[in-house]
Amino acid sequence: MTGLALAVTAAPARRREDRPGRGWLLLPPVLVLLGFFGYPLVLVVLQSLESKTGEFGLSVWLDVLGSAEFRDAAWKTVALALGATAGCVVLGTFLALVIAFVPFPGARTLSRLVDTVLAFPSFLIALAFTFLYGSAGILGAGGFLYSPSGILLAEITFYTPFVMRPALAAFGQVSAAQMEVAASLGAKPGRVLRQVILPEAWVSLASGACLTMLLAMNEFGIVLFLGAKDVTTLPMLVYGKGIVTFDFPQACVIAVVNVVFSLALYGTYRRLTKGGGRAAVDET
Repeated sequence: MTGLALAVTAAPARRREDRPGRGWLLLPPVLVLLGFFGYPLVLVVLQSLESKTGEFGLSVWLDVLGSAEFRDAAWKTVALALGATAGCVVLGTFLALVIAFVPFPGARTLSRLVDTVLAFPSFLIALAFTFLYGSAGILGAGGFLYSPSGILLAEITFYTPFVMRPALAAFGQVSAAQMEVAASLGAKPGRVLRQVILPEAWVSLASGACLTMLLAMNEFGIVLFLGAKDVTTLPMLVYGKGIVTFDFPQACVIAVVNVVFSLALYGTYRRLTKGGGRAAVDET
């Protein structure tokens, strides 16, 4: 029996010792990643450091970062992303609470229906809004759709499921016994929500909010399709500089800034999903 126990405990050790020798298996995916992502990104960074006259330096960066056009686009990008994130958190949390804790026929069907939105491209939401709120649409809301408010409403509609799904997963893991004990001690529904339910789900809500903001900051299809007046975000500015005016150095500078913003948000999102909570986005 002792020999068997030693053999069993030694087997994982041997497997762990064998793992370093298989590191070469990581080489192909690393090469593919470097070739299809790393190399183009390096080219973009190098292009951002080269002016139209061929001079290598930070002159293009200084011109772009000092321009009112860039500051306006960065402000509108952040403002729309923050507004969309706030709207998605409020609406997604409310819908998740209703589906999770208010029994009604068709709750599961409604949940699955919301999930289908995740498979849609964003421009379909913009197209649907055009038929509803466009100047020739059913509701005929006039210029509302082609304003920042119209873009904000479209983004909230499209990205709400990205908050709702992790919230549903978190609410589904809240202990019913905790809620029953709190109710038996006289806690009203609002207090149970604040002190029992939401503390259990805050990690999932925060990670869903970070993911929503990351996607909203890089949203291109809705803004382009609606064509809102005086609404130029960073992705739209990259498109305008690179495709319309063929100013590739400036387009690369804006693209690098957008990538830095995205990586910072993604890092926050990963720390939240790893940091704790019984229901994280990755579990959905």
